[in-house]
Amino acid sequence: MSVTTAVAGHVNPVLRVSPAPPAEAAAYFRASLAFHTDVSDVADALAAGGDPGFVLVDCRSTASWDQGHVPGAVHLPTALVPERAGELLEPAVPVVTYCWGPACNGATRAALALAELGYPVKEMLGGFEYWVREGFGFDTWQGAERRAADPLTVPVDAADCGC
Repeated sequence: MSVTTAVAGHVNPVLRVSPAPPAEAAAYFRASLAFHTDVSDVADALAAGGDPGFVLVDCRSTASWDQGHVPGAVHLPTALVPERAGELLEPAVPVVTYCWGPACNGATRAALALAELGYPVKEMLGGFEYWVREGFGFDTWQGAERRAADPLTVPVDAADCGC
């Protein structure tokens, strides 16, 4: 019986396409980490104090920025990256982009535009949505805010998720 076949000839949808060989999988996941980071790692780097070694860029609109953004982020809407990146960012300093959340690709478009301009760049997976859902503080046009952590996104009784 093949790995894609189960009882009574049912095709297993998970294994319909076999997993990549381990060496190929390792290369893919290693590359993925070169392109992405997550909100917990960004929060940890920012909370450590001092220079985190990167600039965090919120690439959403001004109305979205005013509604809430990560403290210390630079506001650079995606559409303005080509004309304003040079005045806001140092070419040698890595940039981490974020947008609304997983359903938005604005951070991906901003990261592409920055990479095409020669900036080293990563995208923050989860975006502003997961920053808030994980219980990290954020700034609005009215001041600082923080919401309770969503237990579906982060352990509420542990220092970290262990991953």
